[in-house]
Amino acid sequence: MSHERIGRRKFTLGLAAGAAAVGGLPALAATPAIASPTTAGTGRKKHPHPAAPFFAETTLWDAELDPLENYHVHGLAVLPNDTILAATEGRYEVCDAGPRDLLLRRSTDRGETWSPTQTVVRSVDGQSWGNPALVVDRTTGEVFLFYMLSLRLPENTSCSGDSGDLFVVSSRDDGVTWSEPRSMSGLFDHFAYDWALHGPGPGHGIQLDNGRLLLNVLHRRVIVGNTVAQRFYGVASIYSDDHGRTWQATGEVPVSVDYPINEARVVQRSDGSVLVNGRAASGGNRQRIVSISADRGLTWSPAKLDGSTGVFNAVDAGLARYTGGPRSREVDRILFSRPDSPMRWNMTVSVSYDEGYSFRYSRVVNPNRSYYSDLARLSDGTIILLYGCDGDIPSFPRRVAICRFNLEWLTQGRDSLATGPDLDERTYDLGATVHGARRSGGTVAVVPEPTARGGNRAARSVWTPTAVGDFIEYPITVGRGGEREAVLRYYRPVDGGVVTVTIDGAEPRNSTVDTTAESSEGYDIVNLGTVRLRPGRSRVRFTLVSAGRGGGTRVSLDELSLIEGPRADVREEVTVDNGEKGFETVSGTWTAGTGVAGYYGSNYLSRAAGTGANVVRWRPALPGDGRYEVLVSYPAASNRATNTPYTVHHAEGNDVVPVDQRVRGVPEPRGGEWASLGIFTFTAGISGSVELSDNANGFVIADAVRFLRK
Repeated sequence: MSHERIGRRKFTLGLAAGAAAVGGLPALAATPAIASPTTAGTGRKKHPHPAAPFFAETTLWDAELDPLENYHVHGLAVLPNDTILAATEGRYEVCDAGPRDLLLRRSTDRGETWSPTQTVVRSVDGQSWGNPALVVDRTTGEVFLFYMLSLRLPENTSCSGDSGDLFVVSSRDDGVTWSEPRSMSGLFDHFAYDWALHGPGPGHGIQLDNGRLLLNVLHRRVIVGNTVAQRFYGVASIYSDDHGRTWQATGEVPVSVDYPINEARVVQRSDGSVLVNGRAASGGNRQRIVSISADRGLTWSPAKLDGSTGVFNAVDAGLARYTGGPRSREVDRILFSRPDSPMRWNMTVSVSYDEGYSFRYSRVVNPNRSYYSDLARLSDGTIILLYGCDGDIPSFPRRVAICRFNLEWLTQGRDSLATGPDLDERTYDLGATVHGARRSGGTVAVVPEPTARGGNRAARSVWTPTAVGDFIEYPITVGRGGEREAVLRYYRPVDGGVVTVTIDGAEPRNSTVDTTAESSEGYDIVNLGTVRLRPGRSRVRFTLVSAGRGGGTRVSLDELSLIEGPRADVREEVTVDNGEKGFETVSGTWTAGTGVAGYYGSNYLSRAAGTGANVVRWRPALPGDGRYEVLVSYPAASNRATNTPYTVHHAEGNDVVPVDQRVRGVPEPRGGEWASLGIFTFTAGISGSVELSDNANGFVIADAVRFLRK
């Protein structure tokens, strides 16, 4: 098999193909990347040498300096002539349904300078205009600004609207002037969910390869009289095939209380399918919700969770194609922005080279408070990030900033438009070929699923072992030998088991995975680490080592990737927060609180001094045998215990480590204030734990525990 470096080459992935025989079994042959020049046929400037990294930030709106009370929820677009449009809600109150203007600023010099604020839609008599979302027709140059009018029922005492009607204005002079508004009322009346609020975007829509304009729109029922589950959160987009003269509704992402998709973005993949990636409406520390359309947005697959971007606060996030796409000869790159933290802190931008199935490199833009964001690019490759940041209000920013930076800055020199990412990836489809794998026990099935890697052609495997120790083994064909990064994409059912992965009999650094779903089912990835492979044929084995933290033993696999190139950004840590998978109240009643700052996630638990009869426990799923530093987070206060008793159960025994919770720990940008209990040896899997009891001289706080790999 030939070896192809991915420098100025397209980094696309397909299904694994057919095979030489190994021990009577078909071997999985790798699907290679496709070689082509990066810039051919794009009309973009070709860069002869890597550019120097650069980053610049400009404040567009500041609540402490500008006239309105708050500026929140944004839209971003770059026009064909590189004019940048940045829109936001100008709020007269810190409230989602209070009086709001829609404001716009323009830059005609690639973000160097900005026009004064322009009020595109003004609040009259308390009108609440919200959710700006921009869509650019790159054929005609016309830009559309969608928004909604939010209304509250008289009995609604919250600060969220019950209903929201959809409107649109457009501009044919690069945002200088705007048309009269058009109402799009009634566009969603035919849906069966009694939706009353229709919120465009926010952020931006896209133009597909066939010229179709497509914008995600979120929906829900009224707040009054409906629980969160009864509001039927969902997404049904709108589209235009006549350059914006008329608009129609697409089908909905199948509505499910387990996948309450809300504010979202869409991006078209290189195979022509469309991905919608959205937040959970219910908030919390969550993975993203995704769905796939194979017919350019008209119909959508059932939603699933997707761990490719990690777990972070359920918040509006930016998603945009940077290079590549259908019929492009460029490297496929997709960008993603979000506050990478359980709370709204730590604005981070990441880049994917495999159409959003994983995000390889990340960089923190702002470690402080961070909120909604959106992404775009200029014709010279400059990345534009619009985001809310700073201030003291947990849900609303003090200022709205716009950043300009290049790919070299984002990847810290590991990628550039001039040279490409210099990556080589081979993928092995573990779903479609599961029946050709050797197994010692259990049953297998194949589940076709659009959200599996490979889209509508793809499937995931479902292996149900009979007992601990059962294995399933895939023979794979490796071309040139050497070191490779191994990345596994797998499915997380509620009854997932714990497996150990070996390659040619050796365990990689991160060999053990609990495949149990954190909440709802979906996909996740794990970077197994660097493995050394011989050329020819290898064996990848998955062995059931225990039931998962949900008590099940099922194992569902999607794809294995072997990658050569600069190392990916990987956090070698496992964090278990109170209220999440792996945390349990063993005995007693513990009270949730948020009154003292410094906790990790959405809250902490407390218990008054007692006899030790009241206990909580953190059980991590650790990826490998080895040494881990154990750190605990808690909000310190004067009434806390000075001898808070944490018991660490590790591979060499048990240690009780007292912590003075009156003394603050070390703050971390992603949340929490952390104190170390020490470094201990743990066995991979879910055998270790940390316990905390109330046997102390003051209030004890149960927040989060982190296991940091050494």
